[in-house]
Amino acid sequence: MYMTVKQAAEKWGISDRRVRILCAEGKVSGVTREGRSWMIPADARKPEDGRFKTTESLLTAIERKKKELDTRRPLTEGELERLTEEFIVEYTYNSNAIEGNTLTLRETDMVLRGLTIDRKPLKDHMEAVGHKEAFDFVSDLVKDQIPLSESIIKQIHYLVLADKREDRGVYRRVPVRIMGAKHEPVQPYLIQPEMEQLLEAYKNSTEHIIPRIARIHIEFEGIHPFIDADVIIGTRLENPVKSTGLHSLVPIFYTRKQSQGRRFRGRKGYRKREC
Repeated sequence: MYMTVKQAAEKWGISDRRVRILCAEGKVSGVTREGRSWMIPADARKPEDGRFKTTESLLTAIERKKKELDTRRPLTEGELERLTEEFIVEYTYNSNAIEGNTLTLRETDMVLRGLTIDRKPLKDHMEAVGHKEAFDFVSDLVKDQIPLSESIIKQIHYLVLADKREDRGVYRRVPVRIMGAKHEPVQPYLIQPEMEQLLEAYKNSTEHIIPRIARIHIEFEGIHPFIDADVIIGTRLENPVKSTGLHSLVPIFYTRKQSQGRRFRGRKGYRKREC
């Protein structure tokens, strides 16, 4: 016996269009085509959706790639220097793009080499340099296995927010709103206890390091403890957090294209795949 595309869609809880795509890709066992119609076996099972990976398969893939990376160690001094330099430039460029920095990738490289860019704001130059200093600071933390703390987070913020002296390294003292978001960050008087709870939860967590990183990042953005640069600080937290577990894994960074679509919309507004 066979069932139609519409019947399969109702049975599997997906759209007719998705069923046709699965049939065309040969992912439905025993399916045949007669003219323009797909003949799907009545007992055919819904194929796994390859567009979305489960947490388990993703973590398994990460572990496999980590082991492969370890087989290529140690790198030569020249290789390590080249990879680090390239990573810092791309990391700085993409991270600052989240907050609207106008420097191109090439211009970011030039600024980090000590040059200035004509007709580009001083603020953009300072952000690039500050980010590089914060990266170096975090790298030392990871190297020395320094545990994450409120003091560390404030020091990172002090380095990143180079153009606003009064706001550097201190929690905000006024309420803030995020345009286009339903979520409202906590009131100023709740920032301190919320941050303490966040770090305590991280410290006591037994999760795999990857979801652990994602959780502290998203919760931090929900608190929004600083007046500015919270998104950049959130990505920076992903590095000292790696001081345990997969600490030798290459740090995560977001491309400029990705950053345009991952503006914070509140803890409840995040899509699961962004976590």
